[in-house]
Amino acid sequence: MADVPSPLADFIVSEIRRARGASGMTQEAFGRAAGFSASHVSAVESGTRALTMDFIRGADRAFNNDGLFGRLVVKLGAPSWFLPWLDAERGARQLRLFEPLLIPGLLQTENYARVVMRLNDLMSATEVDQQVSARMSRHKILTADTPPQVVAVLDESTLRRAGDEHAGIMAEQIAHLITVAELPHVHVHVIPAGAGLHIGLSGPFALARASDGTWVGHLENQLGGIVVDNEDELHTLQTRWENVRNEALPRRQSNELMKEVHSDHGPH
Repeated sequence: MADVPSPLADFIVSEIRRARGASGMTQEAFGRAAGFSASHVSAVESGTRALTMDFIRGADRAFNNDGLFGRLVVKLGAPSWFLPWLDAERGARQLRLFEPLLIPGLLQTENYARVVMRLNDLMSATEVDQQVSARMSRHKILTADTPPQVVAVLDESTLRRAGDEHAGIMAEQIAHLITVAELPHVHVHVIPAGAGLHIGLSGPFALARASDGTWVGHLENQLGGIVVDNEDELHTLQTRWENVRNEALPRRQSNELMKEVHSDHGPH
């Protein structure tokens, strides 16, 4: 199941630990009620094992609290529709990311992510901070001991969409892309503006391949997102991936284009 990102995980774990103590339950008794071993409970409470949604649901059962902790995660952290994709992303051996409008979340800098989050004027400053923190916590998979192979295809317009107000932040973001693309398992490809119209302009999508070879897709829209695991729909996304990948420049030329656009945004 999907890991709950920090610092939300730290807060939820502390509340579960407090509730367990207040109810007089030992780790062993709590584990039996939640469906986990005492050693698993101990590892989660000490921070040596990730907090998952499965564990949270077990805690809600143990306390018979009508899903309180699960609702807290949805309210304070990643939206419920995004959790299945987080699960797929964190367990992936390969990731395929396509974005025609924005830098993919997995490759965003904190400053860029904050600007993007603030575009939603329905989010409070606290919610923006929480969402930015959650997004940054996703980056850990890029430097894990066994990271996934990540191939990202971006439309050139994603690199140029900034304006004078955010030119410095965009320069920082592109510099980050250039640095991340130097990792052997990360490939960033750019579809040049001269490519004109292409199928990817229909919208962003992502694909994740698990260790057992199965694929999962993800689509986002203005109201949320969906995880795609239907064979026919996955075939469509994989075909579209090949199309946008073929429109993009090779790795070296993409890097050169990113450097050129970086200089256009001016020094940061």
